[in-house]
Amino acid sequence: MRNYIIFGASKGLGDAFVKGAPEQGDQVWIVSRSKPASILLDDGVSRHWISADLAQPNAYQQVVEAVKDLPIDVVIYNVGIWEKEGFEAHYSFDLDEPADIANLIHVNMTSTITCIQALLPNVRKSEAGKIILIGSTAALDNTNNPQVSFVASKFGLRGIAHALREHVRKDRIAVTCIHPGELAAEIPYEEGIDKAIAQYDGTRIPVQDIVAIVKCIVSLSPVACVKEISIPAITDLNA
Repeated sequence: MRNYIIFGASKGLGDAFVKGAPEQGDQVWIVSRSKPASILLDDGVSRHWISADLAQPNAYQQVVEAVKDLPIDVVIYNVGIWEKEGFEAHYSFDLDEPADIANLIHVNMTSTITCIQALLPNVRKSEAGKIILIGSTAALDNTNNPQVSFVASKFGLRGIAHALREHVRKDRIAVTCIHPGELAAEIPYEEGIDKAIAQYDGTRIPVQDIVAIVKCIVSLSPVACVKEISIPAITDLNA
């Protein structure tokens, strides 16, 4: 039996992690602003909702108060916001508001640091603790993304992963940073991989692929540490 805590888990890839990563008998704490429908699933996994807005400076307190002193085996940090209309053709960095930039950096980086720091005592109680950060191929060189703040935050996430890995090496906690390309996140996990492939003509990655990678990482022995994985779509010439 494993205890999971999954951030950003009310929809999309986070929802897929909640549904597909744990196995029967596992417990999952779901961190999100809105109540996820997945807590109603009856599949032998015990799911609990932690209502927290990661844009708020004290969000980490709500998280640790909910899990108390329980051992946490797997932390999946799947949080990322981007600029308003950041992936539209007409987007321009010139128009980004300073307040929006500050909020993006806080949610994508500061909350990552403070929440994981607060959970380290719980992860240290695991016999094979895993911390998995979900980044983006936007954090890789030569991917041609003009969204300055989003890209900076995802490069920053890589830095968090590398430094955190060194910090917890003595504790035998493995830290992995996964960089997916564009996902077919609008297709719910339960609707299947074939629908996700067909919907986007094979140009977006089904969430099931990322779940499968996470399940592999979680299953590894305490001796192994997967540092970093990049997963662009095979058709993506920029990643």
